[in-house]
Amino acid sequence: MTSLALSPRTARRLWLHAQKLDTAAPFGAGPEATRAAVEHLGYVQIDTINVIERCHHHILYSRIPDYHRNDLRHAQSVDKSVFEYWTHALAYMPTRDLPIALAEMRAYEQKPSGWFDGVDPKDLKRLLKRIRDEGALSIRDITDDEPVEKDHPWGSRKPSKRALELAFFIGALTISERQGIVKSYELPDRHFAWDKRPRPASEKQVYAYMLDRALRAQGLVSLDSICHLDAPRKAGVRELIEARVKRRQLRPVHIEGFDKAQHWMVPDAIDALPATDPALTHILSPFDPLVILRKRTGMIFGYDHVFEAYIPKDKRRFGYFALPVLVGDEIVAAIDLKTDRQAKKLLVQNWTWVGHGNPAAHQAAIEAELGRFERFQLAP
Repeated sequence: MTSLALSPRTARRLWLHAQKLDTAAPFGAGPEATRAAVEHLGYVQIDTINVIERCHHHILYSRIPDYHRNDLRHAQSVDKSVFEYWTHALAYMPTRDLPIALAEMRAYEQKPSGWFDGVDPKDLKRLLKRIRDEGALSIRDITDDEPVEKDHPWGSRKPSKRALELAFFIGALTISERQGIVKSYELPDRHFAWDKRPRPASEKQVYAYMLDRALRAQGLVSLDSICHLDAPRKAGVRELIEARVKRRQLRPVHIEGFDKAQHWMVPDAIDALPATDPALTHILSPFDPLVILRKRTGMIFGYDHVFEAYIPKDKRRFGYFALPVLVGDEIVAAIDLKTDRQAKKLLVQNWTWVGHGNPAAHQAAIEAELGRFERFQLAP
C-alpha cells in the first residue's frame, strides 16, 4: 500500500481529535467523565510538582471543563475504575487494562531494579502481613521504623518506604487512595474485590494494546510514539503493524516535509474529522500527552517544548514551569505560571509568543482562559 502524504495541519487535526482537545467537553462531567477520559487516553501521568495544580488533575481539567479533584479520588477509591501503575512514568490507567499492568508486574518481579536490593524479604513479608491484618496504610502510618540516612534525594529515612514501593511494582500491593502525594497501599485482591486474580496479558496482547491505545489517543502513530521509552518492544510492534497493513487495517502515511518519518493511521481516519474551533483555547500541562512526545510535537506543531525546571535560571527561555497554550490547532504561546495560594492569585511569571501570524489576535482568548484556569487552581 502506498504511503499517503498528509500536511502538518491535517496531522495536527488528527492528533487533536484523538486527544479530544478539539471539542469543549468531550467526556461530560463527574467521575464517569474521569473514567471515560482515562480509558480513552490510556493513561494520565502523575507528578508531584505543585507550582500550579498537579499534572494529573490538570490533564483531566483540559478535557473536562467541569472537572473536580474529587472526581479522580472517586474513580480510584470508590468506583475503582482507574488505578495507578507505571507506564513511561507513574500514571493513572483504566482498570480494564489491568492485565497489561499485571504482565509488567510479573516481569518486574522476575527482574527487579537494583534500587530495591536493600529490601529484606522478611521485612517485605512482615509489611504485607500487617496490611492484611490491619487494612490499607500509608508511609505516615508506619511509626516504628529505625530511621536511616537517605542514599538518594528521592529516598526516605524510613526503610519501609522502599519495601512499599517494591510491593507496588511487583503487584503485591496497589494504591487504594491518594491524598496529595501521600499514597495508601492495600492488597489488590481486597481493593478490587477479586474472587480470582485476572490473568496477565501475553506479550502479543501487550503489542496489540500498545498499538490500539496509540491509534485511539494519537490518531496517527509512529514506532517512536507507540513505544515511547519502551524501545525493546519496537520489533514486535512493527511486526504487528506490517500484518495489519497487509490486511488493509492500517494505512502508511507520511507528513509533508518529513518524508523519512513513517507513520500509520486507520484507513478512514481523516474521513470524518470535525472542523477545529479556532477559538477553543487550552492551557496545557507540560506533561500533557499532546506535548510529552517532544520530537513529535516539534514535527507536527512546529513547537519545541523544553521543560526548564531543571535548567539553570539564566539559561531558561520559557520559564521554570512554562505551559504550552493551544488555540484552535496551533500552539501559540508558552506561559510560566505559579499559583500563590495564600494570596489566592495565579501569577504570570513569563509570557512567550511562539506561534505564527499576529500574536495579539489570541490575547483576549488566552486571558479569558487564564481567568477560568485561575478559578480551577484556587477551587477547594
